[in-house]
Amino acid sequence: MKTPPAAPVPPAPRVPAVPAGHPEGVSHDEFRAALSRLAAGVVLLTATEPDLDPDDPGAPTGEYAGMTATAFMSVSLDPPLVLVSLRNDSRMDDLLDEQPLWGVSVLAESQSHIAGRFAMKGRLSDRLLFEDIPYVKGERTGAPLVGGALATLECRTERRVVAGDHTLVIGRVLSAALPSVEGGPLMYFRGRYRHLG
Repeated sequence: MKTPPAAPVPPAPRVPAVPAGHPEGVSHDEFRAALSRLAAGVVLLTATEPDLDPDDPGAPTGEYAGMTATAFMSVSLDPPLVLVSLRNDSRMDDLLDEQPLWGVSVLAESQSHIAGRFAMKGRLSDRLLFEDIPYVKGERTGAPLVGGALATLECRTERRVVAGDHTLVIGRVLSAALPSVEGGPLMYFRGRYRHLG
């Protein structure tokens, strides 16, 4: 009696190689490249450092601090909440951990120089960065709010949530204004500042 030939064994499915150090299957470069295709608005996040010695009237007052951010979004209408994502242990993350009041200026397309200035890494002080920028001091927060911005918000931190290498800061909006009705928004897309249209 003849034995029937064995059925051919199908080849094992090909499993894509997992980048080293990323068990979920995505590398830093792949993640950055994919998310760079998501256009984002650009804001300047600002706050005032606390006075060095609040009990001494002659002590230096706290400086303004600013940071360009693209990871900013509205969260809730009632109550009015917004969210900004900050790199853990960055200067702004450390500052907003002790200073609950901060401001946001939604930058206009003509303000890419402001965005670039406050995106610089490794600076020791922001004092010079604010020198030739028109701004007003927020009535509710004391944070500088950029003149000519499409919108400005003053916020108070409601909650901080650590998420990987960033902290999500959720803030209640205390005031909102529209300093400029002209021009379009400044956008960030594929690693560059862009204009709509």
